[in-house]
Amino acid sequence: MTSARICRRSPIGLYQPRAGLSVPIVTALDRAGNVLPDEQRALVRYAIQEGTGADIVFAAGTTGEWNRIDNPRRQLVARIVVDECRIAARAGRRVEGWVGITGHTRTETLANLEHAIDISADAAVVAPLSITDVEDPVDFVKREIGAVFEHSGKQLPIFLYDNEDIAAAGKAAHLHTRDVKQMSQLSYVRGIKVTAGKAVLGNYTRAAAHFKRRGEFAIYPGNAYLIFDLFMPSEGLARRLRNAWNHYLTQNALPHGVVAGAANVMPREWQRAWQVCRAGEAPMIDRYRIIMEDFRDATAFNRGGKIYRPTIACLKAALHHLGVISSDAVAAGTPALDADQRSAFIRRFNEVRRRAAATLEPEWQSNWMRPQVTPAQKLQHA
Repeated sequence: MTSARICRRSPIGLYQPRAGLSVPIVTALDRAGNVLPDEQRALVRYAIQEGTGADIVFAAGTTGEWNRIDNPRRQLVARIVVDECRIAARAGRRVEGWVGITGHTRTETLANLEHAIDISADAAVVAPLSITDVEDPVDFVKREIGAVFEHSGKQLPIFLYDNEDIAAAGKAAHLHTRDVKQMSQLSYVRGIKVTAGKAVLGNYTRAAAHFKRRGEFAIYPGNAYLIFDLFMPSEGLARRLRNAWNHYLTQNALPHGVVAGAANVMPREWQRAWQVCRAGEAPMIDRYRIIMEDFRDATAFNRGGKIYRPTIACLKAALHHLGVISSDAVAAGTPALDADQRSAFIRRFNEVRRRAAATLEPEWQSNWMRPQVTPAQKLQHA
């Protein structure tokens, strides 16, 4: 039996890509680099915000430091995230748990896919250009991922991940559009996350109409701040010109959702930002854009006359400051904050929180309290 036949028979054909806010969850680590399970669960619950935050929680992605931790730790994080999303779903909070399966090698990646199937993840995300020994992304996704599905008799929706910052040495910066088009013809490939500017995003949105029926191949910008531009109504000459340029780049194929790293810290605010962008509410789009860009600016530091952003360290510092996690350690190799930088960032972050409290809708401001693990939950996960 071929994998193509499995595709036709599988319920995956009924799957519709989840729209909305995807939170690429950070990984809770101690100073030795070990995953902290209770802390990780608290992060997921905080991101979900009792149903007013994440629509998707994405484990072991770039923000989750997949390229800085080993496979056992990737799989542990994946299992925790999927389990917490399942608990939330049982409580009536519709949220999906997606698993980043990318490893440094094809062997690690396929092992992670098998693990994602075993834990019944809602979807798997793979960055073919980040796998060092994969030369042909199309062949890998079609033949090798297809073989895993054939062997297991089960499938997951697969989402591609395109991010030049994590491409392996010697690989192209971005997937070729023709390759994405070929991969999209596989029934289990259901979309792509693109961390790039509008021009690269537009390469995929322009072609999306030819991939599958409308809405079956979803595009999620990893540069979350683009949504404020892409969805802004064309009011006034400047906005009309910008809107016309956006339409030219994207051929009116707007994103299906957004992947926002900063939503680790402000999940309700980013959920509402997505909602007002989709609704085209210009005044509210501007209001949320200002706060989100303020947070991005708070993560910027000057080094040797150049601006750089140790974003993951800032996210963890903010979550530690809020009391969501007790350890803000980053993995070995991830840019960290020194004491002065951390102090400066926390001052800036508190100012962002103050401005958010003064300008945003109260019901769409994240609950800063650490979600508690009940004794029953502790016993369940022991």
